[in-house]
Amino acid sequence: MTTTTTEDHDVPGVPATIPGDGDQDAARTTRRHVTRVAFVAALGGLLYGYDTGVISGTLIEIGKEFSIGSAVKEFITASILVGAILGAFLTGPVSARIGRRRTILLIAAVFTLGVLFAAVSPSPVFLVLSRLFLGLAVGGSTQTIPTYIAEIAPGPRRGSLVTVFNCAIGVGILSAALVGVALNGVVSWRLMIGVAAAPAIVLLLGMLRLPESPRWFVSKDRIGPARQVLRWLRPSHGDAEDELGEIRRLDDAEPDSGAGQWAQLRKPWVRPALVAGLIVAAFTQLTGLEMMIYYTPTILTDAGFPHVYSLWANVGVGVVYLVMTFVGSRIVDRVGRRRLTLVMLPGAALSIGLFGALFFLQDGNPSPVLTIVLILSFMFFQAGGIQVVGWLVGSEMYPLRIRAAATSLHAMVLWGADLLVTSTALTMTGWIGLGGTMLVYAALNVLGWVLVFLRVPETKGRSLEQIEQSLRDGTFLPRAGQRS
Repeated sequence: MTTTTTEDHDVPGVPATIPGDGDQDAARTTRRHVTRVAFVAALGGLLYGYDTGVISGTLIEIGKEFSIGSAVKEFITASILVGAILGAFLTGPVSARIGRRRTILLIAAVFTLGVLFAAVSPSPVFLVLSRLFLGLAVGGSTQTIPTYIAEIAPGPRRGSLVTVFNCAIGVGILSAALVGVALNGVVSWRLMIGVAAAPAIVLLLGMLRLPESPRWFVSKDRIGPARQVLRWLRPSHGDAEDELGEIRRLDDAEPDSGAGQWAQLRKPWVRPALVAGLIVAAFTQLTGLEMMIYYTPTILTDAGFPHVYSLWANVGVGVVYLVMTFVGSRIVDRVGRRRLTLVMLPGAALSIGLFGALFFLQDGNPSPVLTIVLILSFMFFQAGGIQVVGWLVGSEMYPLRIRAAATSLHAMVLWGADLLVTSTALTMTGWIGLGGTMLVYAALNVLGWVLVFLRVPETKGRSLEQIEQSLRDGTFLPRAGQRS
């Protein structure tokens, strides 16, 4: 095997000697490198899924121990989302300043401490504050990890690699649901929450052996380290040099005005990407999926179904979410982000609309079988569609110079929409009934489809630099891109 040394041998995660051109195993080796980066970083998604989903199976026991009502339960559930909004906001400038890799290391430490604090909570107030702190890591992970993977991944594989994060979220949600069924009443809810410290430590240790994003290095004018990372990640030095040249060309095209990234978000040529990305961010939550994940057992129990049945229904929700997220991640680079969303959202709208109508047609006593079929059908279309592309779009649409601030805003809007849904779901059900609430979410699915059709372009098969160039050329929007 031939090897070539490059400058800046102190780049963490990258050896001083890397495969050279002409090496027959270089393509397989670099493919493994990229895949390892994606899978280790995606552990943050597993923690996000578990830490937000585990509350579904523990909330009833928490309520019993602390003697609290539905309002406090909503507050405990929603506190992690408030933290997520703050975390998404705070990690933007942090990741821009210290890099994606070191930010993820910090996030892993907060995950570890947050679940341990929550597990030992002596009161509802302490639990709320612990989940608020834990939410900093949840929001931070969604701001930083998809961006990190997107900046590491080669263009043709970017969709499948970034959506490893989504699949990990599904694993976390399903794990939380299975723990809720298997351990409910067997072990304390505290252990069910605290066990998440283990994967958080694995993430922390794993990130110590991974490199920084080459695009972040370029943004800091550290060309040597960027070159070394790209040569470690790409099958040939020619590919690495071509990609590095394109990154540098677009970075140089936007002179540093001295304004912060948040101020630069107001530039007119950036606006189409912000509008498109924030539409997707908002409607991944407003369409009702997280409400189903958090409240399926509570909703079904309140509707008169046995508690055990409700917990098993929650497992079904987790299974469908994971399976369809995996399926979506495998096809998103072939089908496309925009098309996958437009194909799947109508099915989600129909499923949740029929679920709502069922409660009116059967006088609030719907068939248990039909109820779970419609819930799982809704999860099928949601998890396999807009949920696959929610974080992916946010990681690839925004230009390099503003990417940290833009992905922060993307995550803040997504978590803000999640907070809105989570903090109002049970209250709205009390006002207009479960059937009426589901019909509201059906209408939001329809509205989401219309906005995606009008404002969200296709990005499959395009490098991050090509997407940025389309913004500068005015060919970013769907119709403009088709004319071009």
